Amino acid sequence: MIAGVVGLLSLAALVALVTGLKRPSSVVPAARFVASQGSALALRLPVALVAAGFLGLLVPQSLVAGSLGAETGLSGILLASLVGCFLPGGPTVTFPLALVFWNAGAGAPQMVALLTAWSVFAFHRLMAFELPIMGWRFTAIRLIASAALPTLAGLAAGALVAFTGVEIGR
Repeated sequence: MIAGVVGLLSLAALVALVTGLKRPSSVVPAARFVASQGSALALRLPVALVAAGFLGLLVPQSLVAGSLGAETGLSGILLASLVGCFLPGGPTVTFPLALVFWNAGAGAPQMVALLTAWSVFAFHRLMAFELPIMGWRFTAIRLIASAALPTLAGLAAGALVAFTGVEIGR
């Protein structure tokens, strides 16, 4: 996890440096944008993580591991795909909830399916934005065209884990 943070910070510093060299006048507006976005996230994320920590104590590990564990295979991937469709909120809510499932024993393929389903099918976004803005025909076509994505992503993740033999840490 530390390596990922260091990598992202290094990438951000490189992009800032290149931007500063190519378009010096854009550095101050970009820094203001980063500060406004960062301050909002800095307030939300700790609260979400604390809530997820307490929620994790309420979620029965045996239920999660038995329903979404790595050994549940395709049935766990399908269930995770369904659960992912109905996870509420944006990333500051969803990822701490996903962390609760992960720490309670959900398998990597199942987590990939869950997060893919949330990304593609989040019911709250579909009802609040997509249907009213894009209309039912477009929404139906998109849903039908992407229906298999969470399951395929979960199966692909399972195959990658099996093929590489890499254990994914918790």
